[in-house]
Amino acid sequence: MLLQDTQLIETLAHFNRERIPERVVHANAVGAWGEFEVTHDISHLTCASFLNGIGTKSKTLARISQTGIERGGPSNLRDVRGWSLKVYTEEGNQDFVFNSTPVFFIRDPIKFPSLNRSHKRHPATNCADHTMFWDFHSHNPETLHGLMHVLSDRGTPKSVRHVNAYSQHTYKLVAASGDVTYVKFHFKTDQGVQTVSAAEAARLCGADPDGHTRDLYEAIEAGDFPSWTLYIQAMTPAQAETYRWNIFDLTKVWPHADFPLLPVGKLTLNRNPANYFATIEQAAFSPSTNVPGIAASADPVLQARMFAYPDAARYRLGVNYQQLPANRPVSRVYAPYQRDGMGTIGDNYGGDPNYVRSALREVRFLPKAEGVVVGGGKHEEWVRGKVEDYSSEVTDEDYVQCTAFWRDVLGRQEGQQEVFVGNVAAHLRAADERVWEGVFDMFSKVDVELGRALREMVTKGE
Repeated sequence: MLLQDTQLIETLAHFNRERIPERVVHANAVGAWGEFEVTHDISHLTCASFLNGIGTKSKTLARISQTGIERGGPSNLRDVRGWSLKVYTEEGNQDFVFNSTPVFFIRDPIKFPSLNRSHKRHPATNCADHTMFWDFHSHNPETLHGLMHVLSDRGTPKSVRHVNAYSQHTYKLVAASGDVTYVKFHFKTDQGVQTVSAAEAARLCGADPDGHTRDLYEAIEAGDFPSWTLYIQAMTPAQAETYRWNIFDLTKVWPHADFPLLPVGKLTLNRNPANYFATIEQAAFSPSTNVPGIAASADPVLQARMFAYPDAARYRLGVNYQQLPANRPVSRVYAPYQRDGMGTIGDNYGGDPNYVRSALREVRFLPKAEGVVVGGGKHEEWVRGKVEDYSSEVTDEDYVQCTAFWRDVLGRQEGQQEVFVGNVAAHLRAADERVWEGVFDMFSKVDVELGRALREMVTKGE
């Protein structure tokens, strides 16, 4: 063997570089191509072209993931499912980066890395650690509402075809008139929400660890195309000013009795990717990718995610990740001041000036206004708040919706309160006893009987 054996050297060199950095969260995923169709008119709320005109259809790419599991891990483990959708529109890409629970764990973005670290591996043992998990949550009780969702059977769905997706964040829809409406998005599975028990999920983790991945692929191959109906909840700025809860707090829901679901359209996944790496692994989604007519709100976690997601994509895929086929818009894009860098594809805008407002540029395509965000990008005035350090202090209000979930949701489903207590107890029992009291106290603030039942089950099972 000599170094002149070029084919061998190139084969080995390529093999050493076949892996790219794994997503720090949402690494384990399945995905498919699809189509979104408008079924109800909301043109009075938004000027977004893909949401206007009943019957309007747009190509989509969906990626459904587990939050904390590394790539290749068992798909049945208890976890929040990430649910990302890219809609390819005539105005550019629209990304929805949602979750399978209607609320999130935190409302202070600086806690986001700590939250995810507590759900991952212990820095010394390199094992998942129940003590670390409960130590974080018991000292950050604003996480309780989200915790109750994932520790119910909703945390172990039957398949990704049987989960809903929620924006959690509040967004803004912007009409052609410039009027703004606050909204939350809901994709409701048309297959119905279906779950499995903790025991069955544990069995499937060993018997069929790729079960969710295989289920979606085989359903689409067989022509059994899964679908979701898109709904919105809509709130005027005037209503937001006087509403009981801060609408930018994603640990809270908007009760449907106050803001009912309004149907918008239907998503259908109908084609499997020809190559997983090219399509799903290289796909990049960000809540900052919005078309005119959809805009971000002042939610602090949303604002932080708008930086974090594209920054993660630049790290994983390179600065020109938006030129990759999975991320490339179907609309024409002209941005000659975003060029060069590793992995650029195409002519790199040739000799066009790479600075704004040049009279020398060849006019191929011009945006509506250089340097201006179209469609509600400006920050709105918010009477109830002002720019200041953000605090996530917990008050009694944080337990109100948790109590409602315990009594009015789980309490109305036969046996689900007992299942929930059993799920929490089994997880907590594996943690160090030093964190038990804090957890008992936290759940007792939701409901005294819940705290008592949890304490009894955990201590009885020592």
